[in-house]
Amino acid sequence: MTPPPDLTLLDSAGKDALILALIERLNDLTARLEILEADNTAFRAENPALRAENAELRAKLNLPPKKPDNSSTPPSRGQKGSEGEQRKPKGKPHAGAHRELHPHPTRRCDVAASVCQHCQTDVSGVEQTAVHAYDRIELPEIKPDVIRVTLLGGMCPCCDKPFKATPPAGLEPGSPFGPNLRAFAIYLRVTHAISFERLVRLFSDLLGVEISEGALVKMLADSQEAFAKQTSRIRATLLAGTILASDETSARVGKRNWWTWVFHHGDACCFVTHRNRSKVVVSEFLGDCRPDFWISDRFGAQMGWAKRDHQFCLAHLIRDAKYAIDAGDTTFAPRFHELLQRACGIAGRRPNLADSTLRNYARKLDADLDALLRIKPSHAEGKKFQATIKACRQHLFVFMKNRAIPPTNNGSEQAIRPCVTFRKVTNCFRSEWGAKLYANIRSVLETARRRTIGALQAVRLTLDDKPLLNTG
Repeated sequence: MTPPPDLTLLDSAGKDALILALIERLNDLTARLEILEADNTAFRAENPALRAENAELRAKLNLPPKKPDNSSTPPSRGQKGSEGEQRKPKGKPHAGAHRELHPHPTRRCDVAASVCQHCQTDVSGVEQTAVHAYDRIELPEIKPDVIRVTLLGGMCPCCDKPFKATPPAGLEPGSPFGPNLRAFAIYLRVTHAISFERLVRLFSDLLGVEISEGALVKMLADSQEAFAKQTSRIRATLLAGTILASDETSARVGKRNWWTWVFHHGDACCFVTHRNRSKVVVSEFLGDCRPDFWISDRFGAQMGWAKRDHQFCLAHLIRDAKYAIDAGDTTFAPRFHELLQRACGIAGRRPNLADSTLRNYARKLDADLDALLRIKPSHAEGKKFQATIKACRQHLFVFMKNRAIPPTNNGSEQAIRPCVTFRKVTNCFRSEWGAKLYANIRSVLETARRRTIGALQAVRLTLDDKPLLNTG
């Protein structure tokens, strides 16, 4: 620290200069003090909020992790167990089985014995019956069926003008690829998520057909109208019903996030690929139609569309209850978890239950739920979960009044699962028309599956402008 100057050695002017310097220094220190006091006041005001945020974050550290069995986290993101950890015990082994004989064999080969394998006696003249039958399955050699069409012509002797033969039906000029090949390409691309590069190699190596990626894209582009028309038929069938279920998952189109929606019930299913995840998608799909009942999770865009009632997915709520149990709630969540499992069990037995029995079960479930909602949980997660259930209480057991309504939205998740697989394998789409075409093709394939129609047959029917008639 610098020692103060000796004032006895300073003259009057030096003393005045020193006083001015000290005054300036004092003013500077006073200004800095005011700034520090203002900062201190701001920090003191901010401190309670930071303490509350810190307490909240510390509380979250004690919460269990989100897993597939206690949340909507997909199984692919769940933590896999290591080798050696305790696993679920295997079930009892099922009885052995053998492959059944094909009901319609292509050829038959009846072989009669010529000699006895024991004593070598000639038995060719002995009457013989079938004692052992088996199938041998083989693929024939795969060769493309190439039809060279040559249209003949000449000069008309009457009008002296050139004439040309009319092409046979189904062999008109245009694309060199026939409907079966086109259907096979669409089937492989959509159902098995095969990239165009691999599809080119597959056609070349397996079928002996040389085809470019551009030709494959042209096949898909040319099929847009056919699949859009078939999807409109499916949508009309779906909207004519009284029940509708829905769900959505993310998709990637170009460099933007889009969404793939599914709307279905019974033997009809429609997919929509849209840039939004809002109610705009549902509104555009429904138009002026409103079903009596709706099944979905509690996502806001899927709520408010039913004329009569809405069934919330109990599977989602069961997972939410499991999370509250893992977090530490021991009063409300465990009992509610058991109640929902009991309700799903009743739904599985509905075909064998009389209407009166089903009504008794419904009254018992409502009474038990009312009793649970009167419980006062002590745990924070239990209180939060109970408040959620109170808000959606009227939408839990709608399926007990209508046998056609499922208790969960698992049907939607199962229908949309191939879209998730396609997204992971192919990274989705480069163009909007490709995304919308994929949704229409998936609508056709899923509807055909529900109507017991093969996927390849469904593609051929669509390309031929024929409806998917239920064969189940």
